[in-house]
Amino acid sequence: MGAWYWIGVLAGVGSALGVAASVRARLLSVPAALVVAIAVALVVQSWPEAISGVVGVACGYVGTAPVVGGAFRRGGTRVGLSLIIGAAAIALAAIAFIPALGYLEAVALPALGLRLRRRTPDTHAGLRSLTK
Repeated sequence: MGAWYWIGVLAGVGSALGVAASVRARLLSVPAALVVAIAVALVVQSWPEAISGVVGVACGYVGTAPVVGGAFRRGGTRVGLSLIIGAAAIALAAIAFIPALGYLEAVALPALGLRLRRRTPDTHAGLRSLTK
């Protein structure tokens, strides 16, 4: 297998790490996910794979942050959401080993996040402006 395969795998694994990092406190989990992605990439291959892992972490986090934030606003519990997002992250990491699907994960997750952000309604004053 060529370098393109491992770049795609580590982009997908990085996406899975970004998905998992979206549940915890952002100040600690995202840098930890970046360090893990770089370490895994350097153990497996070299710097191009490490860069794809970092890009994958960013894509995974950007894609799932609206989902996690919306679930918490609607009353989701941290434990339940952690279990669901953790299972999804494991599945994404496993799917990344299928050729070319790691690249697809890194592209599809931010697209999903952008689509969800566009669908959220804007907050506005509504009828409160008429109460004066």
